[in-house]
Amino acid sequence: MTGGEVPLVVCVSTDPAVRERLVSRVDDLGAVLVVNNLTELRTMLLSAADGLPAAADPSAAAGPSRAGPTRLGDLLIDPVSTEVTWRGEALALTPLERATLLRLASPPLRLWTYRQLFEAVWGGAYLGDRAALHATVKRLRRKLAALPNGPRVRTVRGAGYHLVSG
Repeated sequence: MTGGEVPLVVCVSTDPAVRERLVSRVDDLGAVLVVNNLTELRTMLLSAADGLPAAADPSAAAGPSRAGPTRLGDLLIDPVSTEVTWRGEALALTPLERATLLRLASPPLRLWTYRQLFEAVWGGAYLGDRAALHATVKRLRRKLAALPNGPRVRTVRGAGYHLVSG
């Protein structure tokens, strides 16, 4: 580096412990940019380049969200308002759970391979590590299980996931 140049360290991780550990180790080197996923990074970088404010929920901005609400029985997913309701009652979902459910519920209902779902929700290249995907689906399943006769996420072992109506 020459005088006046400041390095930029970019951390892409959904794990707060990883982000904190990285920041504590490189904070004195220069600027540190910490984001949850590649979609958020792209949104932030493109917004900065265009002089526009970053999107509030970048994970919901990719893929089917450009369409109107998705309905599966009594489940309604509105990607514009980011609201998910069951029989008119709002469900408390994280942005990743909401984006995952939106993809799984997109017509026609089909099997989403691990790769397809990871790339659609996280916006990055799938490298074979399913931990974040499994954790998100596990939390989503727990919340959907509380819905009487609600949709369920099924696993096709070794292939991926699909949503079935209750």
